[in-house]
Amino acid sequence: MRETLDAVAAGDLTPAEAEARLRGYATTEAGRFDAARETRRGVPEGILAEGKTAAEVAAMADAAVGSVGRALVTRADDGTAERVRTHFDRERPDATVERDARARTIVVRAADYDPPRVDADVVVVSGGTADAPAAREAAVVAGEAGPRVETVEDVGVANLTRVLDEIETLRAADVLVAVAGREATLPTVVAGLVDAPVVGLPTSTGYGVGGEGRAALLGLLQSCTVLSAVNVDAGFVAGTQAALIARSIGGRSVAADR
Repeated sequence: MRETLDAVAAGDLTPAEAEARLRGYATTEAGRFDAARETRRGVPEGILAEGKTAAEVAAMADAAVGSVGRALVTRADDGTAERVRTHFDRERPDATVERDARARTIVVRAADYDPPRVDADVVVVSGGTADAPAAREAAVVAGEAGPRVETVEDVGVANLTRVLDEIETLRAADVLVAVAGREATLPTVVAGLVDAPVVGLPTSTGYGVGGEGRAALLGLLQSCTVLSAVNVDAGFVAGTQAALIARSIGGRSVAADR
């Protein structure tokens, strides 16, 4: 504790950074950032942009970078992304800001940030182009936890040969996230072809009586092959689950040992 207080007195730590170190979270006007989640759980804290103003998201992201060196923002629209980029250009110009518009994610890293590394492979496989937002969110989140991530897109089972053409990639994975809408057959098929854990991610693509992900979620819950299922469009949860499994396979990440 004395070392932390001395660092604040010397100007090497801000009060927010000191609070994060001592309490495990940083307090901002927009809320509290869980700075200890990565060491406690092995996966990064995510800042959900939905329901927050762009200014609040920027403030939370700044607290994240200040306390752990990296911010992961999900469900961010273009206006929020621009506000975050402008904030860091002004306040922390040495930080890098990466935006995936399709995934609606923003990742900000301090110049001296040392990313975690996990010796395991995650494959995110999706049925159609319409599934990309959830699939890419899962891929970004999993990758930020440390494992190697590869994506296989547009291999829906309406043409099964598309899946079979990627079978070597699928079978080389340590854990897979299988993403599909409509009746979500793809995760069931993939789970029957590989010997690795499969996280099924249903999406809200599709229409009719089983639309908005209803049939997709029920299909995964009723799957005759063994898999786990997350909620509709829950890319963050699927990516986190995959990362936790990868971490148990590939050993502790660098971030978890800090």
